Amino acid sequence: MLPALLRLFSAGCAVIFLSSTQAAAQFAVCNQTLNVLNVAVGRYAYENFTTSGWWTVGPNRCANVIDRVLDVRYVYVFAQDVFGKEIMRGATPMCIDTKRFDIVGEEDCLLRGYLEARFHEVDTFKSERWTLFIYPPS
Repeated sequence: MLPALLRLFSAGCAVIFLSSTQAAAQFAVCNQTLNVLNVAVGRYAYENFTTSGWWTVGPNRCANVIDRVLDVRYVYVFAQDVFGKEIMRGATPMCIDTKRFDIVGEEDCLLRGYLEARFHEVDTFKSERWTLFIYPPS
């Protein structure tokens, strides 16, 4: 009976250890506005920029938009409210779509059937985990 309990305890500890390791590797976006936000992210991966979206983030809620170890220093974020008003934008043009998307490449968005949006550059300082808070525009 005791060896079975030890195996169960060891398996439980392994699951907790793996879960905590996996949870620590992420890029989260927290919505500090009073509106529901749609969020897209971009990053440089495998010789190309890639963009992904959409994550819907409610007021005073967070969403993990990258669930693995951050292997890049810069992550790019674009956010708009559910009415299409831009809440977070920047200077880096990248491609987005009106529905859920994963797009490789940031050039010729319109020619390829996508929309172009200006993403805000977030310097994560090569951290494995980062949380970005989006506040209401002033």
